[in-house]
Amino acid sequence: MNALFTDRADAGRQLADALLQDYGRHGNLLVLGLPRGGVPVAYEVAARLHAPLDVLVVRKLGAPMNREYAMGAIAPGGITILKQDVVCALNIRQEAIAQVIEIESAELDRRVDAYRGDRPPPVVADRTIIVVDDGLATGSTMQAAIMAIRQQDPALIVAAVPVASSEAHQLIRREADRIVCLATPAIFRAVGLWYVSFPQTSDAQVTELLARSRSA
Repeated sequence: MNALFTDRADAGRQLADALLQDYGRHGNLLVLGLPRGGVPVAYEVAARLHAPLDVLVVRKLGAPMNREYAMGAIAPGGITILKQDVVCALNIRQEAIAQVIEIESAELDRRVDAYRGDRPPPVVADRTIIVVDDGLATGSTMQAAIMAIRQQDPALIVAAVPVASSEAHQLIRREADRIVCLATPAIFRAVGLWYVSFPQTSDAQVTELLARSRSA
C-alpha cells in the first residue's frame, strides 16, 4: 500500500488541479473546509481557484465504546445523522447516543467561536459551494455538511476530497450535486494511510490558514 499524497497541502494542490478546469476563477464560488484536517486541503484549493475560503464545522459522533468508529455526525442548523445499522449492530442505547450528541454539540460550538469569532457566517445562497475534507472513511461528516449547506439554497454543491472509501464515495455521490475524488482504493482502511505525513491539525493552524486566505 503506497501513499498517494505527501501531506495535506500536497493533496490540496492535486485536488485543485482536478477542479481548475471547471471552477477556476468562477465568479460566485465559495470553498468550505471541514475542520480540522480538511482546512489545509481547502486552503490550497481556494488559493489555486482564486476563491474565498471559510469553514463549516461538523462533528463525528463516535460510538461510545470506540470513539473513532462513527455512528453518525452533527452539523449546524440542527443536522443530526445516525447510522442505524451501526447503532443496532453495537446495541447502543439512546441515553448513550444523547450523551455523545451533547458532548459533540458543545465542541462544535466551541470550534465555531474559535474559528469565526465575530465574523458573520458566509453567504451560501445562490453560490457554487466546494466543500473539502482530507478524505472520507464513512462519509458521515461530509453528508452532514452537505445537508447543512443544502438548507441555505446554494446553486451547486461540489464535494471535493483527495481520497475516499468506495462506500463513502457512493454515499456522497448521492448527496452532493457533484463529487470530485482523486482516488477510491479497493482496500481503504483509514484516510491517514494514504498520506506520508498526516499529523493532527490544530485550532491555531486552522485560524492561521483562514487569516492568511482572507489577507490574500
